[in-house]
Amino acid sequence: MHDPHHPVLREATLELLDPQPGAFFVDGTVGWGGHSSALLERGVELWGVDRDPSALDWSRKRLGEGVLLHHATFSQLPELLDGRRPDGILLDLGVSSPQLDRPERGFSFRNNGPLDMRMDPTRGETAAELLVRLDETELADILFHYGEERQSRRIARAIKAGLPFTGTAALADLIARQLPYERGQHPATRSFQALRIAVNRELEELDRALAQFPELLAPGGRLAIISFHSLEDRKVKERFRELSGEGAPVDYRGQPLSTPRFRLPVRKAVKGEEGDPHPRARSARLRVLQRLE
Repeated sequence: MHDPHHPVLREATLELLDPQPGAFFVDGTVGWGGHSSALLERGVELWGVDRDPSALDWSRKRLGEGVLLHHATFSQLPELLDGRRPDGILLDLGVSSPQLDRPERGFSFRNNGPLDMRMDPTRGETAAELLVRLDETELADILFHYGEERQSRRIARAIKAGLPFTGTAALADLIARQLPYERGQHPATRSFQALRIAVNRELEELDRALAQFPELLAPGGRLAIISFHSLEDRKVKERFRELSGEGAPVDYRGQPLSTPRFRLPVRKAVKGEEGDPHPRARSARLRVLQRLE
């Protein structure tokens, strides 16, 4: 299992969030506490939010009683804050390495497990139930839009014909039989990503966060989002550019017609480095938005 003590893009995240002693920060995907522990070292007041009860149990032991932890989705943050404004919000999107490494969670086909894929295993629809409920066209659309799978219709047809599945390995084997071999990537990778996103409504969660979180920030506060695939990163990039006024209309002197209330501390995404020991580092993209004073 990957060591959860080492979060992806740790140093870059700290540098761009710029936590100051006494500031109020929210880790909206506290997970196993890697980023949160780094923030606590800077002397901040911290709240943690996560939908996975096992992650919260781990973080509670690691971070101590001084951190307020909430069992919730990060889109529920406006209700949790109840008008309080954080100086920084962090989201580390997608599935965590400890979740992937546990076969009983059903996220990975590396080791056989139940077709679950729920980040919160206490509620909601499992992947197995989703496959039964969707018709062939709906399933193909999910595979295409969330997994960018070009053979989505062929795979969806095979999945519906092959129901029910005994576990993740059987589903992965069936998908692999529909596709040519690709060096370096299992043929089921894109489909499993798509199903996980659909089960957990990840893009809907992100849309709600991008719509609400910038206005939650205190003046000068920063929102940092780490994404791991193009669907997420594209949404973050476009929303941050819109809020910072990049590409907005200008007058004849080239000056913006309206004064933006946000800025980008760095214009381009900070990418994970090859030498980073975190297994997901190569696909990581960090973007930051700051609310102006």
